[in-house]
Amino acid sequence: MVNIKRVYFVILFFITALISSCSSNPQLNLSEATLFPKPVSVIETGSSFELNNKTKILINEDSQDLLQVGNYLTSILKPSTGYNLIVESTTQNPKSNSIYLKISNLDSKFGSEGYKLNISEENVIIESRTIEGMFRAIQTLRQVFPDEIEAIDKQEKPWFIATGEIQDYPEYEYRGAMLDVARHFFRVEDVKRYIDLLAAYKLNVLHLHLSDDQGWRIEIKSWPKLTTYGGSTEVGGGEGGFYTQEQYKEIVEYAAANYITVIPEIDMPGHTNAALASYPELNCDNIAPKLYTGTKVGFSTLCTGKEITYKFIDDVVRELVELTPGPYIHIGGDESHVTALEDYIPFINRVQDIVYSYDKKVIGWDEIAHADLKENTTVQFWAREENAKKGIAQNSKVIMSPATKVYLDMKYDSLTKIGLNWAAFIELDSAYLWTPEKFVEGIDRESILGIESPLWSETITNIDDIEYMAFPRIIGHSEIGWTPTSMRNWEDYKSRLIKHTNRLKIKGVNYYDSKLLSE
Repeated sequence: MVNIKRVYFVILFFITALISSCSSNPQLNLSEATLFPKPVSVIETGSSFELNNKTKILINEDSQDLLQVGNYLTSILKPSTGYNLIVESTTQNPKSNSIYLKISNLDSKFGSEGYKLNISEENVIIESRTIEGMFRAIQTLRQVFPDEIEAIDKQEKPWFIATGEIQDYPEYEYRGAMLDVARHFFRVEDVKRYIDLLAAYKLNVLHLHLSDDQGWRIEIKSWPKLTTYGGSTEVGGGEGGFYTQEQYKEIVEYAAANYITVIPEIDMPGHTNAALASYPELNCDNIAPKLYTGTKVGFSTLCTGKEITYKFIDDVVRELVELTPGPYIHIGGDESHVTALEDYIPFINRVQDIVYSYDKKVIGWDEIAHADLKENTTVQFWAREENAKKGIAQNSKVIMSPATKVYLDMKYDSLTKIGLNWAAFIELDSAYLWTPEKFVEGIDRESILGIESPLWSETITNIDDIEYMAFPRIIGHSEIGWTPTSMRNWEDYKSRLIKHTNRLKIKGVNYYDSKLLSE
């Protein structure tokens, strides 16, 4: 007896196969796309979608934010394709030859940054719970396109992308990079360039180290000499510089448009020579030291017993808070070697009170765990495991920034011409081959807020130096922060990175061409 249902499915299969074989679109495999960070799930369907000059970008909400993301997508696609794609709002099902950006009620596992990316021959549909998730999805979509999509001039080629579905969401909520603009000063344009590069790999935090012994880089109107005098030099005796409040706001807004939160750091009580040189009353002896252009650490301290010190800190925090919409103020707290512990502890306690009085949360380097940490204070682990554990014992979350793995100012090897090596030489494999929740016994997954990659600038003087020391190591760090540990593998990562270097070249990134990428 013939099974009618089975015959029906066999016929349907052959009809589908026949239609597929008649398609003029090339057969492409989505699993062969070079994606960073690696997504949670990729399912390929073996065909392709063609972007052309009639493709439309559709959005499902009358939302200015969603419209901006749609326009952001067109700005990525236009230089290399030459297409002036139109962004339109629609309440209908997506039309053929469209890229449809849809805010929808996805499963809660996707969180605020997750997304579904579905590519068929007819259209591309991106779903997310939030605009932020949509922005992260677009970073994946641009990597699905051929490398030439990143070119700054028009490329004469067809634009096919592989069909299939990607589901994705991050492992850690905090995935950051720190840029030290105090040892050497970097222009607004350089910081924006760095933001662009970070956003492409789904990083969501830029921590700016705005003050140190060698320079004060953010205008504080109530204490103007901090920048006019304290910002006038840098390591090696260069002219230094600083951001006006308007320039700082420009950076913050540019980062926000790339769904990156700026966290400002004012390091204290140590690393403060620039401030001490600007205002003698911040010194216990009321004598201002000379400006400093060297690289030693640990020799300076605010006078923790003076009320003027806390008036100064309150003014600085107040003005920073007015400029910074993000939830955090970083108070430093590291390497204050000449501050007695009995002075350091009450100082950190009081500074926490000041920050929280302005409805901001505190982050500090791991030394702050010696103090009495408040409920929402976060400890940034960089050197001493026992400090991070002290923070956890006080119910603090930890940002993982182990110097031996993520300090981007560390040399790759003994032949690297810039950088330092006091923590380690950090080649690409070393930068990738570690796991935050297993790195320190006693710091488990539940205690970790995320990871951050600091770039200190004692030897870094320009954007080319920044790119050389950050890339491609920070790509690996982005994957550690986003991709589940069980899905990460060095050989797989290395093979993808070898292919990805072509895209870095097209984007003009001055990356380190490791010998590991030719093995």
